[in-house]
Amino acid sequence: MAMMPRRVKHRKSQRRRIKGNATRGNTVVLGDFGLQSTQAGHITAQTIEAGRIAAQQYVRGIGKLYIRIFPHKSVTARPLETRMGKGKGEPDRWVATVKPGTVMYELKGVTEQQAKICFARLAHKMPVRCRFVRRRPDLETTEA
Repeated sequence: MAMMPRRVKHRKSQRRRIKGNATRGNTVVLGDFGLQSTQAGHITAQTIEAGRIAAQQYVRGIGKLYIRIFPHKSVTARPLETRMGKGKGEPDRWVATVKPGTVMYELKGVTEQQAKICFARLAHKMPVRCRFVRRRPDLETTEA
């Protein structure tokens, strides 16, 4: 597989409902523009890699792409034609858990129009709904 952790603490994790909004990783930090999820879900390592390739082909020499999600969670699958019982099954694929508000990809060094086109190509590959976001200007503190 392309993306997977080197070591894991617990080999098989439980599948749970993805609740709440993202409180971490929900702002554009590294680039100027970002692709933010508006829906919760799991994004496989293959999908993340397919998005990277689609974006790299578009911003070849003009910009820099940052990937802000990583597949930490293993999803297990039972072999086909196996009877009931006998455990959970071996890890089948790795996924990144995404909550609403998570910034998944960021772009730097491109115009807004180029970023919109690039992220439109990326959004077609994602299994969750996404939206285009800009970096917020730092709020200046005023002293009285």
